[in-house]
Amino acid sequence: MSAATVPSPCISVCKMDARSGWCEGCLRTLDEIAAWSVMDDAQKLAVWQLLAQRREAFAATKGDPR
Repeated sequence: MSAATVPSPCISVCKMDARSGWCEGCLRTLDEIAAWSVMDDAQKLAVWQLLAQRREAFAATKGDPR
């Protein structure tokens, strides 16, 4: 499988939320963003699953980022 099998959640809104530690655009952590290119598909899918939960939590405190 190629590195681009699982797409990046990046939407080019790169601003870190100081309180949560998540990017306000894609809701990943800095560690997840930095490691994305070397993650295997299972790891990328696991991050995608976390994003739905983070979106709900982020929306509850700041409003939906998208």
